[in-house]
Amino acid sequence: MLDTAARRLIDPPLNRLGQGLAGWGVSANTVTFLGLALGIVAGATIALGAPGWALIPLLASRLADGLDGAVARATRKTDLGGYFDIWADFLFYGLIPLAFALLDPSNGTAAAFLLFAFYVNGTSFLGVAILAAKRGLETTAQGQKSLYYSAGLLEGTETILFFVLLCLMPQWFVPLSLAFGALCLFTAAARVLNARHLFTD
Repeated sequence: MLDTAARRLIDPPLNRLGQGLAGWGVSANTVTFLGLALGIVAGATIALGAPGWALIPLLASRLADGLDGAVARATRKTDLGGYFDIWADFLFYGLIPLAFALLDPSNGTAAAFLLFAFYVNGTSFLGVAILAAKRGLETTAQGQKSLYYSAGLLEGTETILFFVLLCLMPQWFVPLSLAFGALCLFTAAARVLNARHLFTD
């Protein structure tokens, strides 16, 4: 829901920074894997008992996630780069709930529900993207992407804010995760209904 507005704010500075990195010979894939490495550090930091400190690599990881696309736009976008980007995103989004389950086993059921909701929401997102590509549908509402991004109640911006909230208030992991997971399922249901509209012959 917030991605479109967030993109209007962050894309101009990201594009300038991406052009600078491209000028120094940094590839978009390098930035993608740097962001993934920082995300793994964030997850490990949470699991080891320091969720507050995890905010530093977590936010740096998300900055890199925005920068890889800016570098690609300044050089050349590739299908492989787009694949690496979405794969790294899904790995990161799955890692953070797992890290909180490792931090405190009493978080396990809520973490499992959150991962279930992410799974359902992710398949609703990717399913639309695959069929949209088959039909030649395009959108730039969430910025220039390698695949069709279907809007929803919860998108990347909301998920990052949610992870920040979890790191700041880890004692509230269970109720926050149950609420966010329920909203993820609502988002998935809305995408399924929208798919009926988009793909009905």
